[in-house]
Amino acid sequence: MGSLQGQNVVVIGGSRGVGRSIVQAALGEGATVLAVARGAAALKELSWETSAVKTLAVDATRETAPDAVFAALEPDVLVICAGALAPSAYLQEQSWEVFSANWETDVKAAFLFCKAALNDPLKPGSRVVLISSGAAFSGGPPFAGGYAGAKRMQMFLAGHCQKESDRLGLGLRFMALAPARIMPGTGIGDAGLDGFAAYLGIRPADVLASMTDMQTPADVGRAVVALAIGKSRVGSFAVSGSGLAPAV
Repeated sequence: MGSLQGQNVVVIGGSRGVGRSIVQAALGEGATVLAVARGAAALKELSWETSAVKTLAVDATRETAPDAVFAALEPDVLVICAGALAPSAYLQEQSWEVFSANWETDVKAAFLFCKAALNDPLKPGSRVVLISSGAAFSGGPPFAGGYAGAKRMQMFLAGHCQKESDRLGLGLRFMALAPARIMPGTGIGDAGLDGFAAYLGIRPADVLASMTDMQTPADVGRAVVALAIGKSRVGSFAVSGSGLAPAV
């Protein structure tokens, strides 16, 4: 029997990349899984490949999105993985609209769903995992706009929500998980890799050659399952090629 047998898992941003790997990991552990994404075409492709998954096309940054998602499947585990591509331009050439893209998408979606989890609220024992980034620790590169700050804010948000859950006696667990390295083969990873290479004036392959201890999307999926079934109260974690560890 899988470790998530009888559990409902909702993955916001579950149609591709890391989100899709989280969907696959949860299905493999026996969960009922709802993949939520903005693009209906990507969701249809996912359902063709994985018939067991439920899908819902919703823009996670809309105020009404949490109500629509929770009506479709009330989660025992809610994973918020939706996000925009980071900017890739010299800082002084960015507009505020470009600079703030990850605040308006990644942070806004996390805020709306975490707020709904507290207000509705989700049933006691439910877990909420926000997918952040290793850029939250390093500060990220100067060409990536507000990406690193947005991903750090997701960590703060998980901590704030945990304190509110504890204060209100809701029995919820909020956690943030940061993949430590760029992940080629994902939209965000490929864009980040190309951005680094262009900024440094080297080939993407040379950027990859300089990196060590890299995790894969499958590693992230397994880490989410580990957080979902674990009892740790630590709020933020990182996952690398070496595995899952509390963030420091």
